[in-house]
Amino acid sequence: MRLPALSIFAAFIASSGAAVAAPTPITLDQAMANPDWIGNPAEQAWWSWDGKQVFFKQKRTGSQLRDTFEAVQGGQPRKVADADLAKLDSPNVVYNRSHTRAVLVRNGDLFERDLKNGALVQISRGVKAEDPQFSSDERAVQFRVGHEWFSWDRASRVQGPVALPRAAKDPAATDPDALRDMQLRLIATLKRTKDDRDAGRARAEEERRADPTRAPAPIYLGDKLTIEGSALSPDGRWLVVVTAAKGGDKGRVGKMPRYVTESGYEETDDERTRVGRNNPAPHALKLIDLATNTVKDIPFDSLPGIATDPLAKLRADAKLDPLKGNRPLRIADRADAVRWTFDGKQAAVMLRAVDNKDRWIATIDLPNAKLKPVHRLSDEAWVNYDNADFGWLPDNRTLWYLSEESGYSHLYTSSTDGQARALTSGKWEAGDVQWNFDGSTAYLLCNRKNPGTYEVCAVNAKDGATREVTGLEGVERFALSPDNRKLLVHYSTSYMPIQLATVPVAGGAAAKLTDTRTAEYKAREWIQPEYVAVPSSDGGDPVWSKLYRPAKLEAGKKYPIVMFVHGAGYLQNTSKRYPNYFREQMFHNLLVERGYIVLDMDYRASKGYGRNWRTAIYRQMGHPELVDYQDGVKYVVQNLQGDAQNVGIYGGSYGGFMTFMALMRAPEMFKSGAALRPVTDWTSYNHEYTANILNTPELDPQAYKISSPIEYAENLRGNLLIGHGMVDDNVFYQDSVRMAQRLIELRKDNWELASYPLERHAYTQPESWFDQYRRILKLFERTLKQ
Repeated sequence: MRLPALSIFAAFIASSGAAVAAPTPITLDQAMANPDWIGNPAEQAWWSWDGKQVFFKQKRTGSQLRDTFEAVQGGQPRKVADADLAKLDSPNVVYNRSHTRAVLVRNGDLFERDLKNGALVQISRGVKAEDPQFSSDERAVQFRVGHEWFSWDRASRVQGPVALPRAAKDPAATDPDALRDMQLRLIATLKRTKDDRDAGRARAEEERRADPTRAPAPIYLGDKLTIEGSALSPDGRWLVVVTAAKGGDKGRVGKMPRYVTESGYEETDDERTRVGRNNPAPHALKLIDLATNTVKDIPFDSLPGIATDPLAKLRADAKLDPLKGNRPLRIADRADAVRWTFDGKQAAVMLRAVDNKDRWIATIDLPNAKLKPVHRLSDEAWVNYDNADFGWLPDNRTLWYLSEESGYSHLYTSSTDGQARALTSGKWEAGDVQWNFDGSTAYLLCNRKNPGTYEVCAVNAKDGATREVTGLEGVERFALSPDNRKLLVHYSTSYMPIQLATVPVAGGAAAKLTDTRTAEYKAREWIQPEYVAVPSSDGGDPVWSKLYRPAKLEAGKKYPIVMFVHGAGYLQNTSKRYPNYFREQMFHNLLVERGYIVLDMDYRASKGYGRNWRTAIYRQMGHPELVDYQDGVKYVVQNLQGDAQNVGIYGGSYGGFMTFMALMRAPEMFKSGAALRPVTDWTSYNHEYTANILNTPELDPQAYKISSPIEYAENLRGNLLIGHGMVDDNVFYQDSVRMAQRLIELRKDNWELASYPLERHAYTQPESWFDQYRRILKLFERTLKQ
């Protein structure tokens, strides 16, 4: 059979005709060693205030400590002396409207930089300042400490509170009481004393308001709520406060035992609750007029669809009471869920239904404390939490936002008349938006060429004209220079951890600033992944995958197949970037050396492929993805001499879950598998992730039943390795223990459970990595080469 076309962004290396060096052999010990031997990547990076230098953090070899370096083009980075750290800026910078000043947060302290001469002034020390912003007149810097807001006046150098919301009862307030009312009516002395006291308080407040040197009084919101967030208008007039009811049911928390401890005694930690055991607490919005300390509730009634229950049928089928009134909402779980215009005259807020079927963006009618809906995004499955950026353009009138309404994440603007306009479109994803000073151009991450190639794109705000600024193929993130003329880009390649480069915003060659790889690692030759589009038997888009194979296939030989499943579900591993699974990639090199063919697939639910791909698993986790892996096996068998009788599969977390589903739902195809830190029963996982995809166990029990591997354990026929960290606080070790007990009761053989007493979800110790992959290699060598 003819080999299907490869991806347009990577053909087989051999087809280029260029000489390719033979891969350097890799040992298991080397692949699973502390990754310091590879060379530690450039981590946080930022521009100097004048855009002439780039600084970054890097981990020390053999230590978890980080140092700060100055990147030098064409040379070795220079370590910044401790004595010079106080002069530096940080990645967390906010500019004023005219871009003449910047405020930055460094180690929780606040500083202001004059961009004309570089003068640096410290504003706060030791108070953990957050969310800094310039006042609308640019004479002051405002910032949040906890939920309280403060301002620093540049002229006077005075710092003081602006808004002090308190989740407490006003000490001067009294509850209705008939006996008190009678006493005040009958006893004139008591009434006179109270009136004098009230008059004194009123006069003191009048004096406070008239005297600009006085701090404002606290604003008491009551003791039956908690404050979840707050946002101050730059003009200092308004405060939006996000609240939740106090004392809600937290649900029963899990207890995680730890057996290997410093104390020598067994210990336990409290962990998260399970899905459906308690829904996220609904939020409410309050608007405070700081000129009068008037507090108003902002109702949600104006949001379209707020009173319609998208889960009504499931609720009825489960014989649950129908939803009454409005659906519960949460203000989007982001620090910047409320956005103000520069002048402080308008605010926008992002809200989500607790069931996560709807997301709204609305402006706030400040005088009337009402919401004015701007955009509604609905999804019968779930609304994506990723790519949810929004904000205002510098004209103080135009709102911009990302939306998946077309099926892919794209950039939109909305004018004050509510007219929305798409600035980007197509079968690609836009994300991580940054605007230039004047709002004429948006810069964003894009994968226009193909799903796995990421560049920075520039988008014209007037006509939506879009162009690729970079040509690095594996851009991870970026930052505009202070003068908006360059981009500081984090990029990577298949075998190169994240490095730094600068690129002119007009386009052109990248000036590469770092290469942190060790000489030993750089000297190696690796098996380059081939990017292939596996046809889907479901008739949809192909399944993009990374293929690792011998450079030349021996005629007539059948090769055992290993399928790798990435974790997280919503994650992309078939890309030009350095993979999260860099150890596994080296392991795949080793497997190819041992005579295997390895296929690493971006199965349905993976990131980067649009809404339909993401939500294909709604109410059926493990089903579309298994079809994709079955198609992958058929692809290797039909085109690459794969041995259909000797197929293995492995992965961690979601990959462990899928390994179970493969061995237990398609035992005729998958002979052996290693399920690492796997979910075995979704009723035991967390709410935030699971309820989006499967709703809740009470509401949708069938979705949980068909999606949980433990329900299929009786079908296991092949060879199974389970590996799990015993202090895993993400997927609890209990998941694997329960599966083990189920297999014992079913009298299954050819399985084992390897436990790692000191490992959490993400293993950290080389010994654990080695032991786990030694077992995986042994499993495949023993069972797939017969």
